[in-house]
Amino acid sequence: MSGEIEEVAPPEVRHYSERSEVPWDIQNYWSQRHRIFSKYEEGIWLTDDAWFGVTPEPVANKIAEHLAASVPKEKVVLVDAFAGAGGNTIAFAKSGRWKRVYAIEKNPAVLACAKHNAKIYGAEANITWFEGDCFELLRTQLKDLGPYSVVFASPPWGGPGYRSDEIFNLQTMEPYPLNFLYKEYSLFSRHIILFLPRTSDLRQLAKLADTKENVNVRHYCMEGASKALCAYYGNFSMEKINQQ
Repeated sequence: MSGEIEEVAPPEVRHYSERSEVPWDIQNYWSQRHRIFSKYEEGIWLTDDAWFGVTPEPVANKIAEHLAASVPKEKVVLVDAFAGAGGNTIAFAKSGRWKRVYAIEKNPAVLACAKHNAKIYGAEANITWFEGDCFELLRTQLKDLGPYSVVFASPPWGGPGYRSDEIFNLQTMEPYPLNFLYKEYSLFSRHIILFLPRTSDLRQLAKLADTKENVNVRHYCMEGASKALCAYYGNFSMEKINQQ
């Protein structure tokens, strides 16, 4: 016997091996499972709801690469405010750029997925996990880290019009509208990255930037189509991103 204790998944957690097991509303995501997690067959955990919010691995890796290249040197901590099942968190930890990655997730079952998935990728040693509300944690336990930190947030995209409108009104995003997100994160750090729908209203993103701050928007694509965009607030070296 090895003496290792086998992890027990929470009841909400699944690892689907056959299409026949997969609920109809996530079958399209499951068919792309190897693009979402290249190591899916090694035992990746997800709740049914978590499938909808995972950043595909190539996109997560590219965002991590861009952050590593563009962020000021004094920023040594990255806070992943909505860690979900760990897609972005794993990419940030594996980039080697950060002294520490702090990953926050409110749902305990989804957090269990993220921890398990990080182990599969060998990325867990550089991550500190928090279960709870990211806004409260930034105001309390993590408040002293602000000067050294960058905040990355991939919030829920719920709300009217997200899937149907040609231009998505970010002030209707649920449960956290754009202005609320920006206000809360600005109290903690002046370096913020928001991961948002590809149809987000760019005028709304621009209005948040004051005269002392820039906002840069980058679309992230797979197979010739934009999957989402990132709005970078703060003095990131965007020319280094452009060179990649």
